[in-house]
Amino acid sequence: MENSVAILFGVMFALLFLGVPIGVSIACAMLALIRFAPITKLTFIAQSLYSGLDNFTLLSLPFFMIAGTIMEGGGISRRIVKAANSAIGNVTGSLGMVSIIACMFFGAVSGSAIATVAAIGSIMLPAMAQEGYNRTYATALIAVAGSLGMIVPPSTPMVVYGVTNNVSIGALFMGGFLPAMVVGGLLMTVNYFTCRKYGWVGKNHRLSGKEIAKTFWDAKWALLMPVIILGGIYSGVVTPTEASVVGCSYGIIVGRFIYRELTWRNIWEMYKKNTSFIGAMLFTFAPAGALSSIFAYMKIPARITAFFISISSNPYVILFMILILLLIVGMFLETTPSMLLISPILLAVVQEIGVNPVHFGIFMVLALCVGLVTPPVAMDLFVAQSMTGIDMISIARKGKWFILSMIAATLIILYVPWISLVLPKFFGMIR
Repeated sequence: MENSVAILFGVMFALLFLGVPIGVSIACAMLALIRFAPITKLTFIAQSLYSGLDNFTLLSLPFFMIAGTIMEGGGISRRIVKAANSAIGNVTGSLGMVSIIACMFFGAVSGSAIATVAAIGSIMLPAMAQEGYNRTYATALIAVAGSLGMIVPPSTPMVVYGVTNNVSIGALFMGGFLPAMVVGGLLMTVNYFTCRKYGWVGKNHRLSGKEIAKTFWDAKWALLMPVIILGGIYSGVVTPTEASVVGCSYGIIVGRFIYRELTWRNIWEMYKKNTSFIGAMLFTFAPAGALSSIFAYMKIPARITAFFISISSNPYVILFMILILLLIVGMFLETTPSMLLISPILLAVVQEIGVNPVHFGIFMVLALCVGLVTPPVAMDLFVAQSMTGIDMISIARKGKWFILSMIAATLIILYVPWISLVLPKFFGMIR
C-alpha cells in the first residue's frame, strides 16, 4: 500500500512540477497506479471518472463565468463603479474603497477572482492614476481586492468544494456572506490609513443627495443583477445552478436591449472565449472525482488524520497546521486544483475533531485565496502585472499590508466559526 501511495503522489506532483495540466497529471498518475501497483480495477476508475462529472450543480460554473464576462462587456460593472464612487467619492482613499466595493459586487456575479481583477482593474487603475495614486499601490490594491471575487457568493471555489465533498452549495453561499464582509472591511481599513498617510484624498466637493440618487437610478439595472442572483438563491426561489442561468440571461437583456452596449456578435464571442476555460475545467473535474474515490479506497484521509493527531490532539493546533499547509499550497497551485486535490482529505481530518463542513469550506476558500496574491504563482498579481507592466515582486511588496489583513481575516474566520455558520443556521440550511 505504501508503494501505491508513493507512485500516485510521485507521478502526479512530478508532472505538475513540469507544468503538465492538472487533469492530465491526475489521469497519468492513476494509469501508473494501475500499471505498477494494481490495487484497483480499471472499471472502478472509469465509473469514478463518470461520477466526477455527474452533478447538476456543475452547470452553474460556466454560466457564472459567462455572466461575469457579460457584466464587463455590457457596461454593467462600469455603472456599479460609478454609483459607488458617487456615494463615497469625497472620503479619504475613496477610489480604493470604490475598487473594493466594485470587486465585491462583481464577485457576486462572476465568482472568479481573475475576472474580477481584469474587469475592475480596467476601469479603476486609470482613474486612480489620474487622481495621483501610486501606480504600484493601486495595482496591488486591485490584485488583492480581486480575490473577493472568490470569497463573495456565488463563488467558484465554493461550488467546487461543495460538489467535491457533497456539501450544500446554498449553505456555503449563505455562510460566505459575513466572512466576505470581514475581508472587505479589513481591506478598506488598510486602504484608509494608507491613503491618509500619503494624502490620497477624495474629490474636493460632496455630491448632493439628488445627484447621488440620480447616479444610483441610472445604475439601477446594473445593481439589480447581483441582487437577483443572490436574492433568488437565499430566498430559495432558485437553486444556485438556476440562478447562474438567470443571471446570465438578465445580463444579456440589460447589456443588449437596455444599455445597448452588446451586439449579438459580442455575445457569441463571449461564449466562444469561455468555452476553452469551461472545457479545461470539466476535464479536471472528471479525474479529480476518480482521485477522490481512490483516496477513500486507499484510506489516505484516515492516515493523514492519524498523522495530525499524532502531533497534537488539540483542535486549534491541528487547524493552525492546516492553515499553514493551505497557505503554502496556495503559493504553488491555483485554487480550483487545490480544492479538488486536498479538500476531501482535509475535510475528513477536521470532521474527526468536530469542525462543521460548511465552516471548513469557507475557511479553506479564504486560505487558498491568499495564494492568489503570494508569489510565485499568484494569478491575481499576474493579471494585474499584465495590465500595468509593473513587476510582480514590487506589487506584492506594496500590497503586503493587504495580504496580511487577508491572513488576519482567515484566522478570525477559522477560530470564530459563528461568523460562517450563523446565517446558514438561522435560515435552517444546517443544524
